[in-house]
Amino acid sequence: MAGKRTFTMIKPDAVEAGNVGAILEQITTSGFRIVALKMTQMTTADAEEFYAVHNERPFFGELVEFMTRGPIVSAVLEKENAVEDFRALIGATNPEDAAEGTIRKKYAKSVGENAVHGSDSDENAQIEAAFHFSGREMF
Repeated sequence: MAGKRTFTMIKPDAVEAGNVGAILEQITTSGFRIVALKMTQMTTADAEEFYAVHNERPFFGELVEFMTRGPIVSAVLEKENAVEDFRALIGATNPEDAAEGTIRKKYAKSVGENAVHGSDSDENAQIEAAFHFSGREMF
């Protein structure tokens, strides 16, 4: 289903702030169908593997520490043009640059604590969804 599914995580900062319900509501009212959803907590090994693409970057250690400090809510979302539409919905990585009404403009604290993750390509959406969910957990 390339093109119709994307992956997201509501990050520890947004979970801690009690924004899970509001974020999920914004996602569904924007036309996305939730096909998988769960709350978990990433281990250090999970976060290092998930974010391995960034392991040479200076912020990698901070990213792993942040992503393991508390629970996350991961989800697979379905909609035509899912990746592109979801990226528009969440807004720029830096909430100061995010458009009004986007999830990051409303709920992110900073570039580092930016409330949500959204896949950046159809290929990564499939990889990231498979990292967090088995096939029998997606509907």
